[in-house]
Amino acid sequence: MEQLLQQFASGLANGAIYACVALALVMIYVSTDHINFAQGEMAMFSAYISWQLMDWGMSFWIAFVLTVLISFAMGVLIERLILRPLHNAPVLSIIVVFIGLLAIFNSMAGAFWSYLIKEFPSPFPKADFGIAGVIGPHQLGVVLVTLIVLGLLFVFFRYTPLGLAMRAAAQNPQMARLVGVRVDWMLALGWGLAASVGAVAGIMVAHIVYLEPNMMGGILLYAFASALVGGISNPAGAVAGGFIVGILENMVAYAGNQIEKATGVYIIGNGEKLTVALIIVIFVLTVRPAGLFGRVVVKRV
Repeated sequence: MEQLLQQFASGLANGAIYACVALALVMIYVSTDHINFAQGEMAMFSAYISWQLMDWGMSFWIAFVLTVLISFAMGVLIERLILRPLHNAPVLSIIVVFIGLLAIFNSMAGAFWSYLIKEFPSPFPKADFGIAGVIGPHQLGVVLVTLIVLGLLFVFFRYTPLGLAMRAAAQNPQMARLVGVRVDWMLALGWGLAASVGAVAGIMVAHIVYLEPNMMGGILLYAFASALVGGISNPAGAVAGGFIVGILENMVAYAGNQIEKATGVYIIGNGEKLTVALIIVIFVLTVRPAGLFGRVVVKRV
């Protein structure tokens, strides 16, 4: 029973990371109808920035806040300087730009900090946090930080004028312009927020997977799975999808390990967890293409 709880708690912590990246993907998709394939590399680059600030002597949380702000500015600049001129470009051109950004951030991280694996510190004291035998201090901290970030975003989008303007610009740009909303700048701010949320995910996961330029590759695939399972057009659904994928992948691997112990036959284990995530995506998209919490939009032509 204790091992089952450990796997559930670990899946919860992993799901928190997937939820952050999935939310960043959905925030950009809702406003642009495009998937940012460079989201994982941007998060990785932000984690390197945080590591560099700490290497210069800053404390973890000061580096954390500064990195989130730097990532916000980075997201705004990318939208203003690179993507804004492509507003009316073909979809394929924008996809190529996203792939190019992925390669640029990956190669820049390798050039600046090398491809050697670096250990990333955890800010959570082992003696003060965690539930003995079930969830470790860093895993518990990841879940708490993620929930705080998601709560702040919920309050921002639900109760602040700027958040409401960003939602209006994403849902109906034409009507938003008619009431005076600067849609172009709302899109830039959305990119900034998405980069900031991704930075939180990158910083939190770097201690678990260790810091290196390719650390977000698998996590981005899990985030895609989470966003598709929850609903690519539903931010809350993407968050729920992150926790669902995180918990479900661990539960499936745990069940496979128990079957192997009981029968001696290997069916599935930790090595196939990514395959499980992709099977989940295929199943959900086959049964419910809009995702578990998404809704089908019918347009009159």
